[in-house]
Amino acid sequence: MIVLESLTKRFDNRTVVDNLSLHIRPGEFFGLLGPNGAGKTTTIRMLMTLARATSGRIIIGGQDMTRNAMALKSKIGLVPQHINLDGELTARENLDMHGRLFGLRPEERKSRITELLEFVEMPDRANEPVRKFSGGMKRRILIARALMHRPQILLLDEPTIGLDPMTRRRMWDLVRKLNTGGQTILLTTHYLEEAEALCNRVALMNKGKLVELGTPEELKTKVGPFVVETDDGGLRRSHFFPTREAGSLFIQDLQQDGKGSSVSLRASNLEDVFIHLTSGDSLSMEEGTSKRDSKTINHRAKDF
Repeated sequence: MIVLESLTKRFDNRTVVDNLSLHIRPGEFFGLLGPNGAGKTTTIRMLMTLARATSGRIIIGGQDMTRNAMALKSKIGLVPQHINLDGELTARENLDMHGRLFGLRPEERKSRITELLEFVEMPDRANEPVRKFSGGMKRRILIARALMHRPQILLLDEPTIGLDPMTRRRMWDLVRKLNTGGQTILLTTHYLEEAEALCNRVALMNKGKLVELGTPEELKTKVGPFVVETDDGGLRRSHFFPTREAGSLFIQDLQQDGKGSSVSLRASNLEDVFIHLTSGDSLSMEEGTSKRDSKTINHRAKDF
């Protein structure tokens, strides 16, 4: 559905997106992750034609965006980072204005607004000014607005930023419903547990470049399914292992050396992968085998 071919964006002498190539499948829930300044939002802006690529191509449904920008833009809905609703208008009026911009007829706008307010569980707040809403309610209206023109692709740029954990989980439930309807969704987020819970595949970006690509499980397996956290002069270090037993053997080594007073062993998560691949501040499975021979540990772990 979305193909990025060697996509590059430069501002003066600074490269923000550097030769990015991705293929996002129809109906996929895809996560684009990376630290601040990785190029995620700039990529979203290029997909929305709000920024022009320096080089490379964006292909939507087999069509080149540079040649069919307006037609393809109508297939995309955007939930932006920043709340840009008109606070003096009601929820209904905000949605109606968006529908007018996309050429929806009056009766279609009316029925679509009713449908979407039900979907985001806010039919009883339809006629209240948006300025009176909480942050979570405003974000639900942003989702409803993005869906007004029935887009095939939904771009979610940090959709739960600033929300409390309970409201964030409610938003997760909402966007899951979207994906079950067959929409292709591209999510950028700093909440790694969010990407792990929602995405079929994720791409990790750093300094504009693609660092790694795969399902959350594939990435965790590649770095190490289990992690031992140790204290290194007040800094927490992560050591990755192929099995729980291998991690336990490493802890035994630390304890024998009198260094195992502040250690923990757990299953790794996407946040561990993210930090390891974008900062290099952790030890890989090979580096984390300590005094014991790594082949022995891997062999014993396989038997376990």
